Amino acid sequence: MASERQIGSTTTLARSLLDLCRSRKLTIATAESCTGGLVAGALTDIPGSSDVIDRGFVTYSNEAKRAMLGVKPTTLATFGAVSKETATAMAIGALEKAGVDLAVSITGIAGPGGATPGNPVGLVHFAVA
Repeated sequence: MASERQIGSTTTLARSLLDLCRSRKLTIATAESCTGGLVAGALTDIPGSSDVIDRGFVTYSNEAKRAMLGVKPTTLATFGAVSKETATAMAIGALEKAGVDLAVSITGIAGPGGATPGNPVGLVHFAVA
């Protein structure tokens, strides 16, 4: 379980992001794999977030990444689901599919299993478009 300090810090960061986007009239979408929607959840837990947050895509499977975000099969086959290339494609896909100003994506290996050579548990890639 997270400590109060961690929870407060996450809430403070989320509020700061929402305030900055609100002041600049920017909208956001998230594209998440290993976090399963927790980033969108952290943002939408804050009252008034709906004027900034448009939607979140939870794309746990490769098929979801392809169908919902337009990640190319060749990207997944060449670099894997947990790669900077896939994270970038997810962010660009979310930006294009949602028609928002900003998109953030996260893909990684949360564990406890799923590690592969070169991709240990805990490896995470983030991208912003």
